Amino acid sequence: MDAEKGAPRLVIGLTGPNAAGKGEVAEHLRRRGFEIHSLSDIVREEAARRGLPPEREHLIRIGNLLRREGGAGVLAGRILPRLRGRAVVDSIRSPAEVAVLRGLPRFLLLGVRASEELRFQRSLARGRPGDPATLEEFRARERQENAVDPSGQKLDETFLLADCQVSNDAGLEELRRAVDRVLAGLEETPRGSLD
Repeated sequence: MDAEKGAPRLVIGLTGPNAAGKGEVAEHLRRRGFEIHSLSDIVREEAARRGLPPEREHLIRIGNLLRREGGAGVLAGRILPRLRGRAVVDSIRSPAEVAVLRGLPRFLLLGVRASEELRFQRSLARGRPGDPATLEEFRARERQENAVDPSGQKLDETFLLADCQVSNDAGLEELRRAVDRVLAGLEETPRGSLD
C-alpha cells in the first residue's frame, strides 16, 4: 500500500495480559511517530452507543457480543479504515483479529508481558473503574479473558502468535529500550517482508 495515499506503511499490533504495559509501549511508539489506535476504543464507542459505562466487565461483554454478531475479527475490521502511515493497534485479544491485521502489507504483532503479581499491583495503582480489587478477582478476570466461547477473548492464544515479545518486569526504561530494539530490527527488515 502506498503511504503517500494515506494507507498504512507499518502497523504494530500490541497484545498481552491486563496491565502488562501495552499502553506504555503505545505511548513510547507515539513519541517515535506512530499513530495510536485501540480495539478497546471500538468497544468503548459501542458501549457508549448502548448507554453503558466504560467499566471493564461491560467492555468484555460488549466485545464478546460484537464478535458474536460480526465474527471474531470484527474489531480489527472496524479499525482498518482508521490506519494511516505508521500505526499501532493496541488491545488485540483474538487470533481472528490478528488474522485480519495480517492482511495488511506490513504488520508485526508485539507481545508485552509481565509477571502476574506485578500486573496486579499496576492494575491497583492505576485504579480504573471496574478493575479487580483482589488478586483472586484479577485471576478470575483473566480466566474470563481466555474463554472457550468462540466469540470470547483468547489472550493466551493471541499472545502465542506474537512475532516478538518484550518484558515489562524490569521497569519502564528497560521496556522502552526493548521496544527500540524491535524498531531497529524492523528498520533493517526490507519493506514487504513482514506478512
